[in-house]
Amino acid sequence: MKSRDITEVALMTALIIALAFIPAIPIGIIPVPIVLQNFGIMLAGLLLGAKKGTISVLLLMILVAVGLPVLTGFRGGLVIFAGPTGGYLLSWLLMPSLMAFFRKLLSRFFYPNRFTNLFITTLIASVVIAYAIAIVFISFQSHIGLDKSFLANCLFIPGDVLKAVVAALVATRLLPILNKK
Repeated sequence: MKSRDITEVALMTALIIALAFIPAIPIGIIPVPIVLQNFGIMLAGLLLGAKKGTISVLLLMILVAVGLPVLTGFRGGLVIFAGPTGGYLLSWLLMPSLMAFFRKLLSRFFYPNRFTNLFITTLIASVVIAYAIAIVFISFQSHIGLDKSFLANCLFIPGDVLKAVVAALVATRLLPILNKK
């Protein structure tokens, strides 16, 4: 990796950590709060691509695993991966690669850096697939049915769709600048 790549990865990881300072909004039905950190994961996938985006998220996961309080609510440690949010964290690690895959696939229909492509890419990876992973994980972790886990997670969908819109708008504006190397 070049020094520019390392800088981009470090800055994106720092942005994701900075988003942890925005307080979570708890929901009484499910033990997972609404957070803005996944917005940073969306940006990592859109702006950095599969390799650098995954490295950025992996760096965040390593920091969490060693116990640094870099998640919303100043949480960290290995226990986080076994708790209700573990499925979301697992999906975060997959999101940049999934976003790169769907972005490339959708570029056959839409220009790669256009809002439509970026929004649909973010929606598929960050909402559909991430939720599928999280729903199954919470169902097993909390010993509840998939239907109850699904219904509880539906509360997050409007907010994450809004985050996907904003992430696609930001990426539409920043990608032309970032691609001028």
